[in-house]
Amino acid sequence: MASPTPAAAPSAAIERAGRMNAANMVRSLLPLVVICLLIAAWTAFRQSGDTGVRTVDPSTTVQLAAARASYPLLAPDGLEEGFRPTSARTDAGDAQDGDPVTLEIGYLTPGERFAGFVVSDDRRAEPLADVLDGAREEGAVDIGGRTWTRSTTEKGETALSVEVAGAVVVVFGSAGDDELETVAAAVEPYND
Repeated sequence: MASPTPAAAPSAAIERAGRMNAANMVRSLLPLVVICLLIAAWTAFRQSGDTGVRTVDPSTTVQLAAARASYPLLAPDGLEEGFRPTSARTDAGDAQDGDPVTLEIGYLTPGERFAGFVVSDDRRAEPLADVLDGAREEGAVDIGGRTWTRSTTEKGETALSVEVAGAVVVVFGSAGDDELETVAAAVEPYND
């Protein structure tokens, strides 16, 4: 009688393949999925209060425009905290004595809409033309002791304009009338 031959030990590859089943794969992936979800939740939590709006300090731009303007510069002052300046530009950097000077300031309003302010002693200045060219006048409104002309721009936005000491002042944007009138009421002569 022949003696039975001992069974061969399974190879390492066969043992490894035997351990590769669905339950083991789930147990292996679970920690990675949990870590990814925690990172995503932490990132969302950190960004939840950030509206992505970059605010600027328009004071140096206003100072430059006031220094170079040949007219008494007007600018919004004392706006309530919810009005956040997001842009400020002037062409006064290259202006020589007697050259026209234009100042632009953009605001994000408390209602999360846009309100723009432009003042210039050049009626053909591009920022004024962009707002007033093609605008339909719709009457007048008294704001802050001045009579402003109310218009609707070609974009369908409200624009309030007034002429003061040879300069044209315009407040415009997608903001509601009450917010635009708040900006217009804050316009006053700049004093450094």
